[in-house]
Amino acid sequence: MLICAIVVLAGCSGGKPAETPSASPATPDKAADKGSRILTIGMPTDMVSFDIHNHNTILTEAIHINMFSYLFKRNSDLEIKPDLVDSYKVVDDTTWEFKLKKGITFHNGDPLTSADVKYTLERVAKDKALKENPNYKQIKEVKIIDDANFQILTDGPQPALLNRLSRIGSGILPKAYIEKNGFDNFLAKPVGSGPFKFVEWVRDDRVVLEAYENYFEGRVKDWDRVVFRKIPEDSSRVNELLAGGVDLIVNVPSNMVNVVNAQDKTQAIKATSNRVGLLAVRNTKGLPTADPKVREAIDLAINKKALADTVLGGYATPTRTRVTPGNFGADPSLFNTSLYDPEKAKQLLKEAGYGSGLTITLSSPTGVYTKDKEVSEMIQAMLGEVGIKVNLELMERTKFTEMRAAGKNKELFLASYGNSLFDADTALDVYRTEKAKTELDYSNKEVDDLLKAALVNMNPKDRTAQYQRIQKIVADERPHIYLYSEQGLYGVKKTINFKPRTDEMLYVPEITKK
Repeated sequence: MLICAIVVLAGCSGGKPAETPSASPATPDKAADKGSRILTIGMPTDMVSFDIHNHNTILTEAIHINMFSYLFKRNSDLEIKPDLVDSYKVVDDTTWEFKLKKGITFHNGDPLTSADVKYTLERVAKDKALKENPNYKQIKEVKIIDDANFQILTDGPQPALLNRLSRIGSGILPKAYIEKNGFDNFLAKPVGSGPFKFVEWVRDDRVVLEAYENYFEGRVKDWDRVVFRKIPEDSSRVNELLAGGVDLIVNVPSNMVNVVNAQDKTQAIKATSNRVGLLAVRNTKGLPTADPKVREAIDLAINKKALADTVLGGYATPTRTRVTPGNFGADPSLFNTSLYDPEKAKQLLKEAGYGSGLTITLSSPTGVYTKDKEVSEMIQAMLGEVGIKVNLELMERTKFTEMRAAGKNKELFLASYGNSLFDADTALDVYRTEKAKTELDYSNKEVDDLLKAALVNMNPKDRTAQYQRIQKIVADERPHIYLYSEQGLYGVKKTINFKPRTDEMLYVPEITKK
């Protein structure tokens, strides 16, 4: 049965042969490509919101990074470099002093000053309802020295402060504009200070931005506009690329890489990714998954290499951790490894009192993560082989998000998480008892203590050891069952220079014409 499931799933995509486009694409005109100053990018999902503090969605930040300037920003090699900041110094363990670059203006013409920095960082640091609050609550206060100079005071030493200041939560908001017009107006007509400014957002269709003439680092040279189009179906995104309707697409399905590469005008590009596919496992008392033996059985029943090689076409690596290589605190012993052992899984179920089988629910979004539906269906088949009947709930994005926010998920749900902080804290902070209540109902005092200590540990060697210990505990206790580390797959016209980033950002100034 499992072999049949693998063969069938590997050859299916929405019920149609994945290798054959639905229509012959029009041949793009190379001269027209060179003359166009509009970059069009095909995305699998729509943007979530223009509230940069109230989402944790990478593809939304991939749009935001073009509109908002950060205090620091990672370059294409992922090195942290000053963005709005001209210079800085560490005054002491809890005080950092910064100086802003000169001549920075928001898209409405207002100057960007220390007051905007204070407004932005204190908003996200103090409002516990915001999704980015856990990443910035370590900031106690932003003290203004003058329009260009300010200090950040932290709650204890913060070894990862620059990491935090190089992600979307430090995209500076326009204080005066928001206070004058209200935050709802800002969400409808957002203003940033980045290389592109807002034109329109047609929900479930497109986001349109245009080059900001007075961008402090100089106007973007190759593009007047960038359009982010929502094209949820994998085959439709590929066909749009082949037909010349878009210049770049995200999440090329692995079984259509050859189709993209077979055309004279397009190519598929592979990229290292921070994204890890996983199963969230509810530990709530009374559920079968509250038993560690059941959680282990589920883990051992899943052939992660088969998932990576078939459904994901070999563009993934089995893993037992979310802290992938290249992130601070990674544990190499947990990467590129799996514990597949279906016979032991059956024995564990018997020991847990489920020798005659059990039934659980797996919730999965469709069209949100790479091959999410197909991955879930294969997991369903694999668990069935050891006596676990899986009721598979396939959900569209909004329903899936609402379920998670309300904590109404049942035994399992499928997700895929990145790590824009490039620090183990982001990947592991979810296991704090307080934070783990809603989705996982998981608690471990040693993990809580280690997370608290590592957060303020300025000794890199000791801090790494603390995070590696947490990862081993999580790998054994399985509040998440990690599946694979994904590789990103993009499709692009050959008339464009595009170097994919590990953080999955689509920073348009780095995308140029040949």
